[in-house]
Amino acid sequence: MEALLGSSPSPSPSLSFTITRRNPITSFKGLSWNSLYSRSNNSRVYHPILRLKRSGNDNSGSCSPLCYIEQMYRNRMFSQPIRRCRKIFIDKQSLLVIQNGLAFLPRKFKTSLRKTLKHSEIFKSIVPEIFVRSCIGLMLVMAVNAAVVKAPSFALTEENLLFLEAWRTIDRAYIDKTFNGQSWFRYREDALRNEPMNTRQETYAAIKKMLATLDDPFTRFLEPEKFKSLRSGTQNALTGVGLSIGYPSGKNGSAFGLVVISASPGGPANRAGISSGDIILQIDNTSTENMGIYDAAERLQGPEGSGVELTVLHGSETRQLPLIREKVSLNPVKSRICKLPTGGDDAPLIGYIKLSTFNQNASGAVREAIETLRKNNVKAFVLDLRDNSGGLFPEGVEIAKIWLDKGVIVYICDSRGVRDIYDTDGSNVVAASEPLAVLVNKGTASASEILAGALKDNKRAQLFGEPTYGKGKIQSVFQLSDGSGVAVTVARYETPAHNDIDKVGVIPDHPLPASFPKDDESFCNCLQNPAAACHLDRVELFSK
Repeated sequence: MEALLGSSPSPSPSLSFTITRRNPITSFKGLSWNSLYSRSNNSRVYHPILRLKRSGNDNSGSCSPLCYIEQMYRNRMFSQPIRRCRKIFIDKQSLLVIQNGLAFLPRKFKTSLRKTLKHSEIFKSIVPEIFVRSCIGLMLVMAVNAAVVKAPSFALTEENLLFLEAWRTIDRAYIDKTFNGQSWFRYREDALRNEPMNTRQETYAAIKKMLATLDDPFTRFLEPEKFKSLRSGTQNALTGVGLSIGYPSGKNGSAFGLVVISASPGGPANRAGISSGDIILQIDNTSTENMGIYDAAERLQGPEGSGVELTVLHGSETRQLPLIREKVSLNPVKSRICKLPTGGDDAPLIGYIKLSTFNQNASGAVREAIETLRKNNVKAFVLDLRDNSGGLFPEGVEIAKIWLDKGVIVYICDSRGVRDIYDTDGSNVVAASEPLAVLVNKGTASASEILAGALKDNKRAQLFGEPTYGKGKIQSVFQLSDGSGVAVTVARYETPAHNDIDKVGVIPDHPLPASFPKDDESFCNCLQNPAAACHLDRVELFSK
């Protein structure tokens, strides 16, 4: 039983061992090497004795007990346990011969000693210089990045925090996740480093500058007074001239100024002759060419009894109109009964409902009007959405549910497609069976268009009038911690037939006579008088 194991930090002479057994004396030549993968093995020892000692009986055909190499030698050696198996191993390079089945490595390491030495040197030279250093460098970079994220180099001020609040609102809610083709995170970091935010006004300016990069006229910052004014416009009343305004859609051929979407019936602007489609060129001698709608709304509103002067383009005529602000009622619904001339006391009755805005009272007011008209034996309805510039999106959906027993109301879409579906199962329906006609014009916008599109595409009603305004984007208003706010375009919508109406509008089924009136009393006269130029036959009105 013979074996050889050795280790030397530097080249050394060959070693010879003599092992005495029952067999004839056999000499073996020791080969020294610098290192092996197993150099980290705990079996490495520094021992003054080098001798091969066999313990146990030599049972032929089976592995014997462990044998160790022990003999006097001053170089560092492996004292690795070896097993004796009755086989002969000769490596392919003939560097080491082991007779009578003594092997110093497990079977899975049956590679040549030369290849082992080569791999050992490669591992020793490459790992510390490339792999280890790369790992250390990577860990250092990660540590630095973590330190930057968790511990910024500058302390955030109250003004910085307000700016970040506005930034996060846009980041979470804005419809375009490319943010008009820019890195939204990079913009935040650059703004915090470079934009002055020492005062509240400087912070507001930084927020407005940030929103301007989106190139979206409907996504705007609202200072506290503007935010308060906007909220009052969706509640009960406001003090102003009674105008709903928007940006030119391009359909009227105008690319400058602000367009009148609607004028509140009986309000100062309406009495002065301002109507849908007119262009406001100036407000108190200030051009509206680059003016935002919220800035314009603030200028139009003011203390009751105060004055404001408008320069208005009506067709080809430019007019200077001084107006006096007053409290404009925003009662969203007016209704009346129109009795047709034929049939005497049993003549058909038509219920006329004028919906002027979608404030927080709108759906309840429509429901109440329907129930009141029904008590008076009304058998058909006309819903007038002309010059209704919209308002609260949820109210538009709720009013659609009043008229529909089932079906999709609107699809909410973002840059990736349909994100949400608003539909109804009939649980909130009030009037799903009576004949219904809907009146629209170019002043019908936003939530009004959602309602009109839902009723048309579900074949619940016929639409009469002209194409609507074409505002197919949805905005939500978010309040910030200091009382200011941000109006954000959060989605676009499609009608149940998947029509994108942005800048196109809802197309009606039939036109109205050119002289068709907008007030409720004149509407009834047009139905009752066959000789009137605005006459509209009942059968034509409710035919499908």
